[in-house]
Amino acid sequence: MSVDHEAHWSARYRDAGEDYLFGTAPNKFLAAQAEYFGADMRVLSVADGEGRNSVWMAEQGCAVTATEISPVALEKAAKLARVRKVAVDFVLADILNWEWPHADFDAVVGIFIQFATPAERTRQLAGMKQAVKSGGLLFLEGYTPKQLEYRTGGPSAVENLYTAEMLRELFADWEIISLREHDDTLSEGLAHAGRSALIDLVARKP
Repeated sequence: MSVDHEAHWSARYRDAGEDYLFGTAPNKFLAAQAEYFGADMRVLSVADGEGRNSVWMAEQGCAVTATEISPVALEKAAKLARVRKVAVDFVLADILNWEWPHADFDAVVGIFIQFATPAERTRQLAGMKQAVKSGGLLFLEGYTPKQLEYRTGGPSAVENLYTAEMLRELFADWEIISLREHDDTLSEGLAHAGRSALIDLVARKP
C-alpha cells in the first residue's frame, strides 16, 4: 500500500473532524445518472472516500463494493451507511496496487480520482475497465486543465487532469455513451466548492 497516499488522505479526512470533507450528498454527475442504477446491480466505487457516493448507490438498491485507501475515511463511510441504513462492502485498498476483479461488476464508478500520475492512470483505468462485465458501464468524472484557473478543488498537477481527447483514446475500444466537458458550480463539502471545469464520461464495455 502506498504510505504517501494513505497518509495524505487520512490527514485530510482527519482534519475535517466530524464534518465530511466532500459532504454526504452524492456527486451531482453521479446522481444525474440514477436511471442506470437499480436493484441487484453489482457496483464498484473506486477511491470512494467517506462514502457519499457508495451510500447513495446502495440507496438505489445496488449491491455496492467501495474501495478506499484511508482507514479514517472508511470509518466515516461506515458511520454514514449506518445512519442512512444501507449496507456497503467497504474495502481498505490502494487501487494503484490492487488485484482488480475480472468482469465482476455491472458498473464501476470513479469520481474525482485524479491523484494518479499519467503512468498510474493507465494502470488505474485498465483495472477499472477489467472489473466491468461485458455490457456493463463505467462512470468517470474529473477536472480538465482549465480547473487550474479556478483552483476550487482537485490536483495542481496539470498532467493528472483529463481532456476529452485523452478519454476518447483510453476508451476507444468501448462504446462512449456520453463524454462532456463543462463548467459548473460545485458545493461538495469543504473541498469542492465554487466554479469548476469538469469532464464526465459514461461508457459501455463491449
